[in-house]
Amino acid sequence: MKLTSDSLAAHLGERLLPAYLVSGDEPLLTGEAADAVRVRARAAGFTEREVHFIERVADWDDVRASAANLSLFGSRRVLEIRLATGKPGVGGNAALVALLGNADPGTVLLMLAPRLDRDAQNAEWVRTVEKHGAWVQVWPVDVARLVGWLKARCLKMKLDLSDEALKVLAARTEGNLLAAHQELVKLALLAPGQTITPQEVLASVADSARFDVFQLTESALAGDAARALRMLAGLRAEGTEATLVLWALNKSLRDVWQARAGGGPKAPAWQRQGAALERAVQRAPRLSFAALARRAERADRVIKGRAPGDAWNELALLAAGICATPVLR
Repeated sequence: MKLTSDSLAAHLGERLLPAYLVSGDEPLLTGEAADAVRVRARAAGFTEREVHFIERVADWDDVRASAANLSLFGSRRVLEIRLATGKPGVGGNAALVALLGNADPGTVLLMLAPRLDRDAQNAEWVRTVEKHGAWVQVWPVDVARLVGWLKARCLKMKLDLSDEALKVLAARTEGNLLAAHQELVKLALLAPGQTITPQEVLASVADSARFDVFQLTESALAGDAARALRMLAGLRAEGTEATLVLWALNKSLRDVWQARAGGGPKAPAWQRQGAALERAVQRAPRLSFAALARRAERADRVIKGRAPGDAWNELALLAAGICATPVLR
């Protein structure tokens, strides 16, 4: 079966399956999902825990040997397998399928993996997990749902943040749920039983927002210049290569051009990116594609040291241009 991080708690309240796969790139949520399985297994008498980190093909031999050996004292256990990638290879696939197909009633198998791409999702071992256990897919909390996510966390922690304070906290921790959770814990200690204001959040919370180039292009396509420029500043502070940012902005520009001409996909794999692209296509008559192409070319020359200037300033002008926001030239 398939579960989400939200439905896992209700599931574990009803039953414990012999195997669980937790996959995703959000450390806080994947960690909490794995902890929930461990706690439920411990309550059911699976008191031992054995962890295997899979980094080499030979590591699967250790897993097979461990699965074949019963505990010395006959205790039930959680056999935890941490995969470095979502593709364990031929040997790993065979080992996992064998483990899942020959389930030991004294063992709960817990597998942790990064986000699985389409090929990995269709692998035999993943299908076998769905047949004999549960696959918990953990998805990032996007900006549209972040305030709601924070509010739900506050209710669990009996923490009272005003609506504006929640918005400030979301802006300062976007893309970094672990930092958001840590800040909520800190605020609960600093102001127990009090309504926390935006000013108190600003005074207490560090700017821990983290972004990637795909979030940047989504904002640029959507025409949200303020958010795009804030993300650009964040990427620069995090040491992201300017070349990667230019590639992403160039790609978004090409996507708009192709979609406007009817030669490109209307909706990319990411649904939110597709919605942003639709907004950019509507805005396309106001875009000067020739001027934006020249801006991108200049940014490339500055990055390569062939023209004077600040590469990040050029990237900011390009992002603002894609947003159709007037800027100084």
